[in-house]
Amino acid sequence: MRITKFGLLAIVAAVLLAACATQPMPTAFEPPGFWSGLVHGLIAPIALFAEIFTDVRVYAFPNSGGWYDFGFMLGISMVVGSGGAAT
Repeated sequence: MRITKFGLLAIVAAVLLAACATQPMPTAFEPPGFWSGLVHGLIAPIALFAEIFTDVRVYAFPNSGGWYDFGFMLGISMVVGSGGAAT
């Protein structure tokens, strides 16, 4: 019973803290959109390795929002998700 209450309290605290998170408005003249997200998703495994040794970022920020996210997820799923078809 005590563990359940603690777990519930931890979940509520995490949700409340996540609700406070904000992102600044994009200040770039033309923030990255769908096509940039697609390319960034395709090269994400390479960028992840490069991020360890250099100042390269895997995910562009600021970006245009939902369309960038959709392109990024589509690109990363093309690279990572295609392994299941081989099995």
